[in-house]
Amino acid sequence: MGYYIGRRLLEAIPTLFLIVTIVFFLVFIVGDPIALMLGENALPEQVARIRDSMGLNDPLIIQYLRYLGSVLTGHFGESYQYHEPAIGIVLERLPLTLTLAIGAIVLAIVIAIPLGVWAAVHRGGTIDNLVSSVSVIAKAMPSFWLGIMLILLFSVTLGWFPVSGSGSWAHIVLPVITLGTGTAAEITRLVRSSMVEILGQDYIRTAYGKGLKDSAVLFRHGLSNAFIPVTSITVLQFSHLLSGALITEAVFAWPGLGQLLVKAVTQRDMPLIQAAVFIVALMVIALSILSDISFKLVDRRIKLD
Repeated sequence: MGYYIGRRLLEAIPTLFLIVTIVFFLVFIVGDPIALMLGENALPEQVARIRDSMGLNDPLIIQYLRYLGSVLTGHFGESYQYHEPAIGIVLERLPLTLTLAIGAIVLAIVIAIPLGVWAAVHRGGTIDNLVSSVSVIAKAMPSFWLGIMLILLFSVTLGWFPVSGSGSWAHIVLPVITLGTGTAAEITRLVRSSMVEILGQDYIRTAYGKGLKDSAVLFRHGLSNAFIPVTSITVLQFSHLLSGALITEAVFAWPGLGQLLVKAVTQRDMPLIQAAVFIVALMVIALSILSDISFKLVDRRIKLD
């Protein structure tokens, strides 16, 4: 296990290098951040002076090497908007995004496992068709559209939850539902297909033949084995939630990493964009490794090469 983790960490280095390189050049070609900061009425002398003070007049290769050095040291420079270390701002907003993602994955699991098992037990029937249809619709709905519909219904019409912002448990309900709906649909379909396959196995028929109760067969023998692929996919879904949080946070004005990154892109805040993408990339790679490890822990028969 230790050898596998070490090898995966070494393999992550070129992946991170490629990501930070792409981000650098993409940010570099989107436009001049200094002109945007100073506005249209800024004098050319002012723009040139500030660009020079920030090192933006240096040759591209010098800026790139300086950027790689900042990645290695973990210091991405100061944000153009906030005039604070970019990495500090990112780490300050990260817990709010993680709160949404964790809430969404918990909601998805609570919904998906009962529905998936229920559909598998009644496979081919009305309940199975209903659950499958709802899952397809939920997966197909754009998260921004779902978020807006939830705001119109539960915030504007009924007044049950705040429209936007953070600060209390009520603020998190609608964003978590928005973010977790698609994941719940995906996990429901996976649980259903895994349970259908397992319920057709010989050992399940043997368990029924021994006179075990339906609940014991389903949960002790069926669901425990269905968890093997579900666990791995659920961990990977968490990384998808981090990217999905970009849209959800923008819709609900949730002050997390997603909203921060959107503002950074519109303001061309290069240090902030680079720091945010780097942290997200690290988390996605870590979750990918964790997914493989969880697969091994759930099923000891699996070998990690």
